Amino acid sequence: MALIGKIRSKSGLLVGVIGLALLSFILSDYKSMFGFSEGAYGIGTVFGEKVDANKYSITSQRVQDQERTQAEQSQKPFGEQEMEAATDKAWNFLVDSTILAKEYEQLGVSVSEREFNAYLMATDGFNVLQDLAQFFTDSLTNAITEASTIAGRTKLQNTINQLKTSKEPQAKTQWDNTKQYYTDRRKQEKYFALLNQGIYVTKLESEQEYFSQKEMKSIAFVLRRYTEINDEDVKVSDSELEKYYEEHKEDSKYRVRTDSREVKMFDVVIAPSRKDSVTFNKELSKLKAEFASSTNDSIFILKYSENKVYFGDKRATAVPEGHPKAERFQTYPRDYDTIFKLSSVGQVVGPYMNKENVIISKVIGFTPSSLKARHLLISTNGSKDEKVIAAKRKTADSLLKVINKDNFAELVAKHTEDPGSKTTGGLYEDFLEGEMVAEFGGFCATAPIGKIGIVKTDFGFHIIEVMDRGASKFPLIASVTKIFKASEETIINKESEVNRILYTLDRKISKETDNAKKVVLFDTIVRKANYFARPLSLEDNNPRVYGFTTSMAGDKILELAYAENVAVGSLTPYPIKDKEKYVIAMVTSIKEKGTPKFEDVKSQMERELIEEKKAKRFMNQMAKGKKLEAIARIANTTVMNAEVTFSNPQIMGAGYEPEIIGTLFSAAIKDGNRTLPLKGKTGVYVIKVLKTTKAPTAANYKIEKDQMLSNLKNSMQGQIMGGLRKAADVVDNRKLNNLRIRL
Repeated sequence: MALIGKIRSKSGLLVGVIGLALLSFILSDYKSMFGFSEGAYGIGTVFGEKVDANKYSITSQRVQDQERTQAEQSQKPFGEQEMEAATDKAWNFLVDSTILAKEYEQLGVSVSEREFNAYLMATDGFNVLQDLAQFFTDSLTNAITEASTIAGRTKLQNTINQLKTSKEPQAKTQWDNTKQYYTDRRKQEKYFALLNQGIYVTKLESEQEYFSQKEMKSIAFVLRRYTEINDEDVKVSDSELEKYYEEHKEDSKYRVRTDSREVKMFDVVIAPSRKDSVTFNKELSKLKAEFASSTNDSIFILKYSENKVYFGDKRATAVPEGHPKAERFQTYPRDYDTIFKLSSVGQVVGPYMNKENVIISKVIGFTPSSLKARHLLISTNGSKDEKVIAAKRKTADSLLKVINKDNFAELVAKHTEDPGSKTTGGLYEDFLEGEMVAEFGGFCATAPIGKIGIVKTDFGFHIIEVMDRGASKFPLIASVTKIFKASEETIINKESEVNRILYTLDRKISKETDNAKKVVLFDTIVRKANYFARPLSLEDNNPRVYGFTTSMAGDKILELAYAENVAVGSLTPYPIKDKEKYVIAMVTSIKEKGTPKFEDVKSQMERELIEEKKAKRFMNQMAKGKKLEAIARIANTTVMNAEVTFSNPQIMGAGYEPEIIGTLFSAAIKDGNRTLPLKGKTGVYVIKVLKTTKAPTAANYKIEKDQMLSNLKNSMQGQIMGGLRKAADVVDNRKLNNLRIRL
């Protein structure tokens, strides 16, 4: 095990360095642990075949472990959201690996043993792989040179040999996984390089792109916006709407791309009441007075603070929000900086807000806002032997006698045992007292500028020169943290309110048989209760729920949407608790792939039919005018001007109008002529072409061709993977399977 520990600490090939790609090849039965069940879907399908639940379980767990470790090293949180992101990362990796494996097989993409070795060792024209760069980097210059590359191959080969020949099964498995990863990675590079060769831009395409950018039309226009007429003033009969549905139901924009359903929901936030606010402020005032007179801040914080942390040393340093060292110390609002710096020891500042917390802070001291010093370390290496310590002290004393500001850096280079500052002459800049061990930081904070002295710490003997100190200071603070939240009385009142709304919804909607009217009822009742209903669309092959604080709340929405006997009008049986809010939801549509049902597109088609009627009314009115000024005068508007190109379908002062722009450039409208009324996205236009500025003659269209080719190549991999996933008909059934909804 000692060997494995050594390899694990140095090797660039292991899980912690390589990451996700090593994770999917170790299999064991974790099915029961993760709660996955077999059935028609299992956890999901690719090309109609079930994804291996065992492989996913192992991969998912390892990705979580890896992401958690990285978060801890970066001092970042790893909570529920981060864990879900890690499992999605594992899922996407497995899906893409499955899809690409079929592509490799069909195209005959493979990697020979010789190619693999050259790829790994950076020979035969291959560059050093970034994640193996540590093997090939010069230890002094931190650069990859010819000499360091040669030496790096030896180091890398020795590491591989250790893994291959180790008697530890784990080492052998790690090498097998590593080899599989780099083999697949090389296959992927070859696959996309092959496809990349098929990307090209024709001369005609580049020429068209050039003219679409360079040719310009100066126009004057009158616009009648659809918003000029209220929707309520345009009548649409049921028969008209049904006829419109029959004529347009097969239109591409209405086609249902995949089986899906929609849920509408609204939130009832449990916020503190005005009475709660008054009570809380009184408690804060009392607490502030008691904190000011307290003689034992540690016990006071333990008794009254939500965050029961007290530092009596320089770790109590506080800096303003946004300060470069804000992640290491306590923080306070930037606009409190002057208040804290002018406070006296013992003074209580606040209350002030820090994220969701209300804080009262007592100033217990001050520390310089920045320090600059250099040191020479004679390390004791943690020894407790008095003779060793005495010898180290003697060495430090002898150096102290000869060291000065002129030779300090020179002696550091020869004698210091602090590798972190050896190359900088022992210099440490812009640090705070609390960042260093107490003895070191204390000397730098209090000794006269220019003073050179010896300080003993657990690391050894430091010969320190104090070089500079910030003129201002940061406070050391002890803080009482409170969270302003709703009282029990307020919570009970909100519970009563939300249950009352749910009862009203259930009573009225259960009596209605028309699905469209159920949705209208839901919206109306929610609006009358002064809440806003928001829609959530769920695709059956990958149902995702967003906007919730807890995963349990999201799961309840999925259980509602995919319940066995679900129908439009199905309501949550009880309010869903999502931390500081309640959620009530109702299923508002269930759509099947293909031609839409009338009820599912009725509202959309009604809006578009209303727009068409408005357009027709405007077109009839505007067709009567002979000049733009006359048309504008009748409509009580103005003639506007703009310059347009085919490549940018925007009309300044109007909006995004690709069809209008297309008409201007495709129709034979001569300068000085105007169009008939044209229906656009924003409204109806009548446009006069004032002047056409032709594109300058170009010798070639290389710039446009290169730019188009670059854009195509940059988006190629994403577009190809998107197309492959669509062709694979990927079904992500993890959530529903885990909830025992769809097995």
